[in-house]
Amino acid sequence: MSKHEARDDNAGERTAKAAEAVQRLTRWHDDFPTPGVRFADLTPVFAEAEGFRTVLDCFAACAPDADLVAGVDARGFLLGAGVAAVLGTGVVAVRKAGKLPPPVISREYTLEYGSAALEIPADGIELKGRRVLLLDDVLATGGTLAAAAELFVAAGAEIAAAAVVLELGFLKGRARQGDYPLTSIVQL
Repeated sequence: MSKHEARDDNAGERTAKAAEAVQRLTRWHDDFPTPGVRFADLTPVFAEAEGFRTVLDCFAACAPDADLVAGVDARGFLLGAGVAAVLGTGVVAVRKAGKLPPPVISREYTLEYGSAALEIPADGIELKGRRVLLLDDVLATGGTLAAAAELFVAAGAEIAAAAVVLELGFLKGRARQGDYPLTSIVQL
């Protein structure tokens, strides 16, 4: 569907359908990747055609007027590409440090089990003035999503909205986000 076509889906029904698929199909792994962390494996959600489609439709409705979709390394790449196809836009992969040739724009951040850095190209993609829909799989402590948003703002883009599949509310990651709308399909 093109970004210029009207969507007549009911937002509540669409989100409820996506939430049901996520709750039904997510696999949980305790003490992964480190002791004390509970990992949400969304691979089964993405592997089921209907589950994946409901997530993509839900995310596409978050910013139907976005110029560009950005997916955060690595599961966000799947989400970003799918939503960009639904909206008829391009997609940018927000990469882990060292995966892109220079020049890059980089942001370091902390996460629940360490620290890391994200990067986007500093040239080759015109970002100034573009409205970006930012996607990731899980919002935990909020560092990853906030760092990704900072990358685009530093490049002159506007975050039209952000969306995640799962939000771990008890880690208060939402408080670290900017003033852009933030959607989560399932909040725990």
